[in-house]
Amino acid sequence: MLSRTLAFAIGLLGAVAGSQIPEFGQQYRQRLGGAIDELQGALSRFDADARAVQLARPDAIARLQGNPDSLAQARGKDLAFTEQRLAALERQRERMRDAGPFGRVAVLARDSDTLVMRGAFQAFEPAVPVTLEGAVAAGLGFLAAYGVIRLAATPFRRRRWGGKVMLSA
Repeated sequence: MLSRTLAFAIGLLGAVAGSQIPEFGQQYRQRLGGAIDELQGALSRFDADARAVQLARPDAIARLQGNPDSLAQARGKDLAFTEQRLAALERQRERMRDAGPFGRVAVLARDSDTLVMRGAFQAFEPAVPVTLEGAVAAGLGFLAAYGVIRLAATPFRRRRWGGKVMLSA
């Protein structure tokens, strides 16, 4: 009886932990959107500066990278990186949107941005998700934790053989 109670309690902890996976994913997606907005803003400001001197973004970046001044070269390299990172983050957001509620966890696991992930983890605040995705994750967390504890306790359970209580070993 004690092992079932303990397994149930640990199962509940597993449910709480499991329910946090979709919640973390939701907070990650919020940060992803914020990163995309910020990069778009930076590139929009650069585009306005480039247009002011009658240059398109690729030409302006090439001009900076070809400049003999090392500061201008570094700025050009940084802008090229910003363009690439923005494109990668937008692709990831699109994949998450297309994956649906349960597929987003898989997309997050295999295709997350390190900087966005680190920021989301550092700022993560546990919450109780009230979505179907959260309920399913909680149920799976419960089953996993409960099952592991019950399985681990199997060798130590008492068994009845012919009316006698015997301890299996």
